[in-house]
Amino acid sequence: MRIIFAGTPEPAVVALEKLIASRHEVVAVITRPDARKGRGRTLHPSPVKALALEHGIEVLTPTTLKPGTEDGEALRARLAELAPEAIPVVAYGNLITEDLLDTPAHGWVNLHFSLLPAWRGAAPVQASIAAGDELTGATTFRIDKGLDTGDILATMKEEIRPTDTADDLLTRLAYAGGDLLVETMDGLEDGSITPQPQEGEATYAHKIATADARIDWTSPAAEVDRHIRAHTPGPGAWTMLGESRLKVGPVSLLDDEAETLRPGAVRVSKKDVVVGTGSGAVRLNRIQPPGKKMMNAADWGRGLSAGANDDEVVFS
Repeated sequence: MRIIFAGTPEPAVVALEKLIASRHEVVAVITRPDARKGRGRTLHPSPVKALALEHGIEVLTPTTLKPGTEDGEALRARLAELAPEAIPVVAYGNLITEDLLDTPAHGWVNLHFSLLPAWRGAAPVQASIAAGDELTGATTFRIDKGLDTGDILATMKEEIRPTDTADDLLTRLAYAGGDLLVETMDGLEDGSITPQPQEGEATYAHKIATADARIDWTSPAAEVDRHIRAHTPGPGAWTMLGESRLKVGPVSLLDDEAETLRPGAVRVSKKDVVVGTGSGAVRLNRIQPPGKKMMNAADWGRGLSAGANDDEVVFS
């Protein structure tokens, strides 16, 4: 089947690799334009573009898909020439306008990293960890004009492990989801897939801002743990110590009776750093002070003022 792949970041690369290796013909990719990165602010291609170029696949980088715009009309003309039968999508990052949805016979097929209708939206992996879900997965569905509301084509399930960060879970879902996307293309081609409407109550995972990643130490310890893992590595869970903002890596839960620190209060010993929460305490494993790299929390703790009392070091 002739397909055009739409995607941009690293998690989309896995799916593209698997589609290239499949029986289907990837005739082009649609991805976001090159972005400026680094201290020199030089232009860098998206990970999807870089992979496509390695394989000699045509790359389309419209700034917008809106009709009536130069880029939008150029894309429509090229789609008509390439005549794809389906357009699989993984984290493309641009709004697909309604008039384009029926361009290929099998539509635009999105790979979403949740079991829809759970966690529609931009950050389903982070939301599932923060909520304490034990099970998630991936869904392929035909994109319609709603927000992740289209008919389901296929699903797969994935257990959320007690120590999973967003990166851990997303990596597993990217690989398993890539296989699911190939299987979906196979099923659409041979007619074995029957689209099914989404059933059940929908939940939503909004796009995460840096402010959302701030740690609320008054929350129960288990919630603090999940919040930190959900925002690791990006944008990174953080807290304030006076006027300084520190990033905090995944923590270890302690026995509720082991510590009686008030929320945010820090106890430093030679071997560890413990912080009070709304229920019990957690042990810090890694911390990143301003202007420095992530470091061992115990090493950071030894650098604090000697003789500080618990109440004198408080995260907020």
